[in-house]
Amino acid sequence: MTICSPALDFPVTRDAARMRLTQFVPHAGSAYASGRNADHGPGRHDAVSRLSAALRRRTLSEVEVLRPIIAAHGPAADAFASEVFWRTYFKGWLEARPLVWHGWLAALDRIDARLVEDDTLSARHLAAIRGETGIDCFDHWIGELATTGYLHNWARMQVASIWIFTLGLPWELGARHFLQTLHDADPASNTLSWRWVAGLHTRGKAYLAEAGRITRMTGGRFSPLGLATRPRIPDAPDHPPAAPPREPVAPVFDAPTLLWISPEDCSLETEPALGRLPVRAVAVMDEPGAIDRAATDDALARAAAHFGVPALRVAGPVALSALATDAGCTQVVTGRAAVGPALDRLIAVRGALRRDGLALAEHVRVWDRNAWPHATRGFFALRERIPDLMAAAGLAK
Repeated sequence: MTICSPALDFPVTRDAARMRLTQFVPHAGSAYASGRNADHGPGRHDAVSRLSAALRRRTLSEVEVLRPIIAAHGPAADAFASEVFWRTYFKGWLEARPLVWHGWLAALDRIDARLVEDDTLSARHLAAIRGETGIDCFDHWIGELATTGYLHNWARMQVASIWIFTLGLPWELGARHFLQTLHDADPASNTLSWRWVAGLHTRGKAYLAEAGRITRMTGGRFSPLGLATRPRIPDAPDHPPAAPPREPVAPVFDAPTLLWISPEDCSLETEPALGRLPVRAVAVMDEPGAIDRAATDDALARAAAHFGVPALRVAGPVALSALATDAGCTQVVTGRAAVGPALDRLIAVRGALRRDGLALAEHVRVWDRNAWPHATRGFFALRERIPDLMAAAGLAK
């Protein structure tokens, strides 16, 4: 297997991501539309943007990625733009239904208890995450994921389908494995994509991996045997009705500010609205993963240079609050935290700041505020609004 360098092939620093975007722009029109589902293997994912890790952290924003592509290709960029909006759709859908996230976590607790008691289930699960199932494509993709932290999006669908319908494993375990392993893992896109494959997002409409199609789309590299021929959709409660997304506290634009950069938004210095803030310092908290550390370190240096203030790293919420106090700030501003681990962390930070008499505010991007109200049903309800959303973002074709 060719080993890829995540820093080069799936960049998260801004300069590297912009370089990758420049390389991709000529191929983002009809070539992308016709070739995006073919998986040529590790080190050969040139038909797709490989910008997902940067987009997930907003090292580059959706607008920054789409602008040169639409300028170069016009309507021929529709297929790529649609994929960008799928990410936005999943984010907005989960923001409107946070109970789906909490339901997944609760299901994992129950399944983990079963794994302790059920040796057969535990052995099947272990074989899957080790890539030792005997299904050639599945085992290869699990190995590629472990080696590179990336899988082609079409390959992810095949892995999820085989995991659920052929191996008969709980989708929740597969979603956790992806969330823990993918460098571009996003709680909303990951969780809801697995639910979609399982037939739970669009109730009764599952995605079934087919051996012949896998052989064709991988250029004959694989000939999987024994794949399920009918989907057995897992039992699950109906998803809850949509509710208005959480409305965060907005920044006070004349209050001395500490700007906190998290992996949720690594290009806050590019947001014109935040240019009005009297920023006195920029900080990041220690991140457990190397990819998040690389992204936030890069973002910290850029933001500190932009605002002309000190760049500081702290260990956690209490240290962040102490830093804000020492800098004479009355508020901490960060990018909006999405449903998932980011929101849990935000709650911990808010508690630490509140004890010191400091406010916590979140900056909501116009892109999200415009799109999320249309992301509460199926994707096609949002797709109908894409021309209007693009125009509102200044992305005329």
